[in-house]
Amino acid sequence: MIIPGGESTTISLLINENDLFDPIKEFGESKPVMGTCAGLILMSKNCADLKIAPFGFLDIDILRNAYGSQINSKEYKVDYNFGDGKLMNISTTLIRAPKIIKYSKESIVLGKIKSNPIAILSGHFLGLTFHPELNGIKIFHEVLFDTKSKYFYKNIINNYET
Repeated sequence: MIIPGGESTTISLLINENDLFDPIKEFGESKPVMGTCAGLILMSKNCADLKIAPFGFLDIDILRNAYGSQINSKEYKVDYNFGDGKLMNISTTLIRAPKIIKYSKESIVLGKIKSNPIAILSGHFLGLTFHPELNGIKIFHEVLFDTKSKYFYKNIINNYET
């Protein structure tokens, strides 16, 4: 399942109003889930905004809109480490992106901007502070969902070097 970006408080409200919180939480107990931008906020364990009811899939603390407003959107060249010993430099655009301000030691940070994680993997959960579709990035979908890909998450977890 992919929890997309958008407006996190609205998504959280709609999930709760439509009694989807428990079914989504149960789904995530055994199946892969990826969250992008607002989806990452919903996957967090802790969000400073009390209007958000996070699932707690990722043991992270998150700060909404930490990279500024829509007008502050920016494209970065980011080095990603997918555990194969090679860094992959990919253009990545952040739009009103959340910031991961704390994460567990069990989390694998796949990419950072300065010292801030922007792509994090923990078990069968993948969180991205950005929208990969804006830059045509498909590798994150392969990481989590394509069992034939050399980047499939079990391979990364088994081969990751910190």
